[in-house]
Amino acid sequence: MILSIESSCDDSAIAITEIESNKLLFHKKISQEIEHSVYGGVVPELAARLHAEALPKILAECEPYFDRLKAVAVTSSPGLAVTLVEGVTMAKAVSVALSIPIIGVNHLIGHIYSLFIEREVVFPLTLLLVSGGHTQVMEIKSLREIDTVAKSMDDSFGESFDKVAKMMGLGYPGGLPIQELAKNGNREAYKFTVPLYQSPLIAFSYSGLKNAVRLAIEDAGDDKEKYKDIAASFEHIAVKHLIVKLQKYFKTHPPKTFAIVGGASANLYLRSQIEKLLKSYHAKLLLSKLQYCSDNAAMIGRVAVDMYKSRMFSSLEELDISPKSKL
Repeated sequence: MILSIESSCDDSAIAITEIESNKLLFHKKISQEIEHSVYGGVVPELAARLHAEALPKILAECEPYFDRLKAVAVTSSPGLAVTLVEGVTMAKAVSVALSIPIIGVNHLIGHIYSLFIEREVVFPLTLLLVSGGHTQVMEIKSLREIDTVAKSMDDSFGESFDKVAKMMGLGYPGGLPIQELAKNGNREAYKFTVPLYQSPLIAFSYSGLKNAVRLAIEDAGDDKEKYKDIAASFEHIAVKHLIVKLQKYFKTHPPKTFAIVGGASANLYLRSQIEKLLKSYHAKLLLSKLQYCSDNAAMIGRVAVDMYKSRMFSSLEELDISPKSKL
């Protein structure tokens, strides 16, 4: 079995995955959403302190599995430096104490493998990653062959939802509150501009849309009924931006298998629009289960199973955190 640890942002999670069967034997996550919601976003130092409290408690529950562990895996990049350190430090301690190898895992590859928790991998595929920190399109041939073909130039898809929710006083995280508010709104009420609509670039940008929404919120004042239309129009354009850029990319790279992963991939409107887009390409759509869209240790453990089989171990002395992703 492999013990996996996730602490890249504000979720403390540990999982146990069986190597031979990919079966998830244990998974527990302690969220920090309530603690950070009062600030409208994640406070790194607070997150690190909460990880230091939560991770040892979860690890104690894993003790019955210790004698069967073959490796310990941990998210080492990307993420918040002060929170990554908490997980990596614990993983190194487990590695030394149990005399087992350590595996450093890229968090973004973890999201890719959220598709394959308790399943065999399906490669090649084209993938859209949408989260609070990332918006990018990747072509994936194998665990070792991952090419990023498009990224956000500024704010990410998920980040824009968080910031709009904060401006509306809806708390953190913002994905679900905006989605719920948008259900009762008119998506055509506000004619926000689709970012980079005329640009030939296959890239993403949400800073301009976020600013346009800010002005609409200021204009609405205390009229909370208008917030429904603003949320619906914002969600519509935020998703349409992704669809427009994917359409441009698909003209030269039509997909056969397409996937959406990351915390923001739980957005139901996004899922419905991607499904419509893929019908004309007769492409298969892969989705993570909703409980595995956000950060979790189960996806880190699933990556680690394949890395273990390929002997992709990290050096205990050289394994270090890397806040920025190399993908």
